Amino acid sequence: MKAGLFFDINAKMTSRIPPLLEPYLALPPEASLILLTGVLGASTNWLVLRYLHSTLLRQDGLSEITHQSEDKVLLISFMRDFAFWKENGRRLGIDFDKLVTKKRFAFLDGLTGLFLKAPQKPSSTKGGGVVLSKSDLASVHEEIRQALESLKGREDAEDKVLLVVDQIDLLLAAGGDGITANRLIEMLMGLREHVYAIVVTLYADYPLLGSHQTPLETDHAALLLSLAHQADFTMSLRLLDSGTARDVSGVVRITVGDHAAEDVQGLHKRIEERELLYFVGGDGGVKVFERGQ
Repeated sequence: MKAGLFFDINAKMTSRIPPLLEPYLALPPEASLILLTGVLGASTNWLVLRYLHSTLLRQDGLSEITHQSEDKVLLISFMRDFAFWKENGRRLGIDFDKLVTKKRFAFLDGLTGLFLKAPQKPSSTKGGGVVLSKSDLASVHEEIRQALESLKGREDAEDKVLLVVDQIDLLLAAGGDGITANRLIEMLMGLREHVYAIVVTLYADYPLLGSHQTPLETDHAALLLSLAHQADFTMSLRLLDSGTARDVSGVVRITVGDHAAEDVQGLHKRIEERELLYFVGGDGGVKVFERGQ
């Protein structure tokens, strides 16, 4: 493959990815755990969308030329339905319907039907994927496992499946069925063994982490801290300490996990810790920049 052709494809891919975040949004090393945290007013939506863009569209352009194994994504969202992701993905040039048809992408809806009073059998969403209908962890785990098997296809395939779990802390907040932080962590770690890498998003608002006066606060803090210790790196979003600004939406802080600095058979690259400012425009575009720029 000619170097010029490779450059052109990547130039098109990176046009929607803030340059300062490119090293962090690329497909991570195998067995990685990436944690994204947000707060009220500083959502991780735009980060998740750019992980999807980086993984799916880069590979979409290169696979037909190099005939290499495909990168795939299973997105499970407990806070947002498929219509939300389709609408916002379209702004970045992501055609989820096409990717579903090509079996490059699958979606599990953990919001629409999970807590209905009269649970029904899992049903399909309008654009593909499955609507989860039972909130017990055994049923949730089984639906995720089936979705992974369907997405992977042949057992001998070398495709890499990135698992993205959006706001699994909703299960803690909703309660019921004996859901605890330890059980959620066990489920995530079990799923981690069956995918190439995993990205998890959680809320990190102070009221959920500060006092530990209620079971929810205690469980939420335990879930967040446990995943933060196991993560290769964490990208934390927060609002400006000085208040709101017209040209700054918030701060993204990147911190290294306990294992990211280790070089295990060349799989892990050292992640640079840094703190950056970001701005999310009305059209969904994002700018990321250093302080003072």
